[in-house]
Amino acid sequence: MKIYSADTWTMEELQEQVSDAGRRTVLVPPATTKQTVLEVFGQVLDFPEYYGVNLDALNDSLHDYADALSEDDGSPVTMIWQVPAAYRTDRSFGVVCEILQDAERYAGRDLAVIAVFEH
Repeated sequence: MKIYSADTWTMEELQEQVSDAGRRTVLVPPATTKQTVLEVFGQVLDFPEYYGVNLDALNDSLHDYADALSEDDGSPVTMIWQVPAAYRTDRSFGVVCEILQDAERYAGRDLAVIAVFEH
């Protein structure tokens, strides 16, 4: 997982870099609590209705998402996660980062994650 500052890179610049690399972009908008972060990932990545909206379910669903990417003939995906300062102080932030990094390793080149730290 790469980490960028919103002060250094605009979302448009990052999206352009991703596109230039031949990858699709999935934007994960900012959320400030563990619950809303989990909900946003579920909505953006179109997790199934039975998604449990907890950290274990996020991990399992990201692996399923990675499996679907590997079966898809489309271009690989770069997920750009906008992370507000208010969420970075939440205890779950580190765990979500670990889950995302694990999903990246699991997916290989099919999935990359960029976290953009906002103020």
